[in-house]
Amino acid sequence: MDQTTQQSKIKLLIARGKEQGYLTYAEVNDHLPNDILEPEQIEDIIAMINDMGIKVVETAPDADDLIVEGSSTDTTDDDDVEEAAAALASMDTEFGRTTDPVRMYMREMGSVELLTRQGEIKIAKRIEEGMKQMYSALASYPATITLLLSEYEKVEREERKITDILSGTGFALLEEEDVEDHLLANPASTPNDSKDDDDEEDNEPVGPDMELVKEHFGHIRVLNDKLLCVEDGDSFDSDKCKTLRGEMAEAFMRLKRTHKLNDRMVAGLRSLIERTRMHEKVILTACVEKAHMP
Repeated sequence: MDQTTQQSKIKLLIARGKEQGYLTYAEVNDHLPNDILEPEQIEDIIAMINDMGIKVVETAPDADDLIVEGSSTDTTDDDDVEEAAAALASMDTEFGRTTDPVRMYMREMGSVELLTRQGEIKIAKRIEEGMKQMYSALASYPATITLLLSEYEKVEREERKITDILSGTGFALLEEEDVEDHLLANPASTPNDSKDDDDEEDNEPVGPDMELVKEHFGHIRVLNDKLLCVEDGDSFDSDKCKTLRGEMAEAFMRLKRTHKLNDRMVAGLRSLIERTRMHEKVILTACVEKAHMP
C-alpha cells in the first residue's frame, strides 16, 4: 500500500472518530493498513489517536454516556484531519515502530544479542592484546624509558613517592617464582604471625616491595645502556637490537605504572608523531611546490 492510500484510510478513521467522539478497537483495526501487524505498532497508533482527543474503547458507548462526557458531534476541521492523518501515516514499518528516534533506538537495542561468557572472554583477550601492542610500541620509544628511569631516580632521591609512578604492588605480570625467591632471600619481609602485626598490616596500604622494585629498575637500566650502545654501532633492525627491544618491552610491561605516568608517556610519543607529521608536510611542500619534484 502506497503512502497516499494509507493516509486516506487513516484520514477516514480520524474523521469518524472526531465525529463520534470515540472509536472502537474494531474500527481502528478495520482501517489500519495491512502491513501494520505488530502489537507495538497498533499501541502507538492508539496512543496517538488518544492524544487527538479521541477515545478508543472496546464497545460503542451509550448515547447518554456520550452526552454526560460532553462528546461533540461538530463537523471536523479538514486541516486537523489532514495533519493527524499525515502524522499517523508516517509510521515507519521498517523499524516496526514509530519514527521517534528514542523508540527506534530502544527497538534496535532489543534486537542485539547479549554477550555470552565466551563473547566477553574473547573481547577481553582482544583488549589485552591491544594493550600489549600499545605498551610494546611505547617501550620502543627511547624517551619513554628515559622518563621512567628519571622518575625512579627522583624516588631514590626521595623527591617522589614510589606510589607516584607505580600502583598497587608495582607489578602487573609478576611471576610467583620471583616472589618466592625474594621472600626466601629476605626472611624479614615475610608476614608476622602475631595478631598485633596483622592488625598493623591491615591498617597500612599495600604498596610495592622496594627491594623488588630496585632490582627491576636496575635490570631496566642495564637493558637501556645496552640498547644505546648497540644502536650506536648496529642498525635499528639488527637481530641484537630486536632482541634487546623485546626484553625491554617485557620488563616495561611488567611494571604496573600509574595512569598519570602512562598519560605523560603517551603524550610525549603523540607530540613526537605530531611534530614528525608537521615536518613531513614542510618537506613535501618544499619538494613539490618549490623544487617542482614529481
